[in-house]
Amino acid sequence: MQNPPSPSVGSSAPLRRWRRPVRQPTLQGDQVHVWRVPLEFSPTDVNWLSQVLSTDETDRSNRFKFNAHRNQFIVARAWLRIIIGSYLRVEPAELRFDYSSHGKPSLSKPFECDPGLNFNLAHSGKLALFGMTLERQIGIDVERISRDFPCEEIARLFFSSSEVAHLSSLPPAARHRAFFNCWTRKEAFIKAKGLGLSLPLDQFDVALGAEEPTLLCTRWDESESARWSLHALDLDYGYVGAVAVEGRAVELSLWQVDEKSISRLREEDKYHAFYGLGS
Repeated sequence: MQNPPSPSVGSSAPLRRWRRPVRQPTLQGDQVHVWRVPLEFSPTDVNWLSQVLSTDETDRSNRFKFNAHRNQFIVARAWLRIIIGSYLRVEPAELRFDYSSHGKPSLSKPFECDPGLNFNLAHSGKLALFGMTLERQIGIDVERISRDFPCEEIARLFFSSSEVAHLSSLPPAARHRAFFNCWTRKEAFIKAKGLGLSLPLDQFDVALGAEEPTLLCTRWDESESARWSLHALDLDYGYVGAVAVEGRAVELSLWQVDEKSISRLREEDKYHAFYGLGS
């Protein structure tokens, strides 16, 4: 098979609302696309989506004890393939992935392209997020807000002293949201760095508020924070999300997969019909 083409050059105005996918999604070097995908589909749809998984992914799905978790894994991995395939104009089942020592996925040869498509994924509860960009490193995270979660106790174990102080200064009713703001921003950053939890969470500070998030400082290099952008994701439904991207002046677009997306794919019975989703 020939090497896939590079993602096409396109343009779009900065967006902060979730939209249905555009026809044939494209990326420029200063753009970041975030995809929001529900993880609950009908058994028929899940079975249909499972056809694009690799043998290894199918084996992993079969190791889940509960069908709900198995189906969520299938949906997340299938949509990752479909979305990446839509940028590269490659059938999703043909894609192959490599993984770093800390588990961060990347495209295997011959699916690497120039400029390189970088991506990251996260899921929590019934929601998955996928971040896509060119050449820049990217990390994404999503968490479902749990009112029973011991936020302040966990913050004291993992957050920096200044973040703990900020959290404690907030009204009690605001602390859960602020904790998950902080957690998702930290997770997104360490995933972008590709270091996982080998990078201690207390070695850098992020803003906790609802305002545009900021990487305030890092303790290993005072210039590091200027090399990254953090973006909060308005997810509703009791979820909090964030994406971290290498570089500044990033143009963020938000895409929403819904029941119309899967219907269009199944009507055509071809995954590459996804290229034409959108109006």
